[in-house]
Amino acid sequence: MASLSGKKIVLGVTGGIAAYKSPDLVRRLREQGAEVQVVMTAGARQFVTPITFQAVSGREVRDDLWDPAGEAAMGHIELARWADLVLVAPATADFIARLASGRADDLLATLLLATESRVAVAPAMNRVMWAHPATQANVALLRERGLAVLGPGAGEQACGETGEGRMLEPTEIATRVAALLGPEGPLKGCRLLITAGPTRERIDPVRFISNRSSGKMGFAVAAAARAAGADVVLVAGPVSLATPDGVRRVDVESAADMHEAVMRELPGTHVYVSTAAVADYRPAKPVDRKIKKTESALDLDLERTVDILAAVSAHPQRPFVVGFAAETHDVEMHARQKLVKKNLDLIAANEVGDDKVFEKDDNALMVLARDGGRQDIGPGPKTLIARDLVALIAQRWRAAGGGAPRVVPQVGAVVRG
Repeated sequence: MASLSGKKIVLGVTGGIAAYKSPDLVRRLREQGAEVQVVMTAGARQFVTPITFQAVSGREVRDDLWDPAGEAAMGHIELARWADLVLVAPATADFIARLASGRADDLLATLLLATESRVAVAPAMNRVMWAHPATQANVALLRERGLAVLGPGAGEQACGETGEGRMLEPTEIATRVAALLGPEGPLKGCRLLITAGPTRERIDPVRFISNRSSGKMGFAVAAAARAAGADVVLVAGPVSLATPDGVRRVDVESAADMHEAVMRELPGTHVYVSTAAVADYRPAKPVDRKIKKTESALDLDLERTVDILAAVSAHPQRPFVVGFAAETHDVEMHARQKLVKKNLDLIAANEVGDDKVFEKDDNALMVLARDGGRQDIGPGPKTLIARDLVALIAQRWRAAGGGAPRVVPQVGAVVRG
């Protein structure tokens, strides 16, 4: 069976030179079994004619919000509900800006504002326009809202310059769309909330307490969970990593910020995965002005931060809870103690220190379960480790009943390794 068999895709085409690639994209999507309805902006019609898209899609092109025939029955709402995915390719800098600001001034923009379906954009523009802070801010906002950003690629551009900003080739876009909408995975129907990266605890306006977490493991788990069919919300500390396609990202800085975001996003969550390296302590009295170097020593009074993982595990609508334990010694013993103390379903433990794990691309996990089970994953690239971990989480979650959050009894005595 084709990987997009039965899927319905609205392809929005905007006014960029890369629009010449869009008829081939329609063909590639249909080859994989998708139904494709093309919606064009006025600018797109300056590059490709509607009759071309009608020929390759087998459907009459929609391009006018004020079309008496199409809008007699609120056609933009009908299209918004019909689609499994709304894909904008090419997505110009102007259209990305309008989408980020919530404009509804043509058929395509209105449809996107009215849809509850997945949305993906394939940017295409000059390299300087792509690098402009306004464009980057708009793209970051779209990613935060959960839109998938496919590309752009780098290479020679129609203007004669070379750099990042080319629309991905139709075959690559079709492959990535298939990954977004492909066969149902083991986490289909699951809402997964994950934390990743470090936190920063303020000392003064220019200094903070933090740790070496890069967020790579958490972001890899978020991407793997999305590929497994989950609806993923990623609460991220201060890291410089791209948001995985189709994942909604919430950026935070401190442990208190992360706790607030997690508690806000927790209702309706089925699985919670805590990969973040949350600071255990914070300065008790951060100051508003930079501390000057006047004394030979500086004493900091520290206080405990909120225990986010324990708070989630004790929540009245408790999800399936997966913790992480980064240990420098006696890894299994400390991980089992944490599993019991915080009443977790699973805990993934790894050995850190001596230039291991933190800021690296590889990892190895020891995954311990409430029932005493143990499964080792890796060593290997974090992307592959994440895939195997997500498969295990899906298996354990389903075995525990899946579905709605539930109340879980406390684990008994500590089991020492």
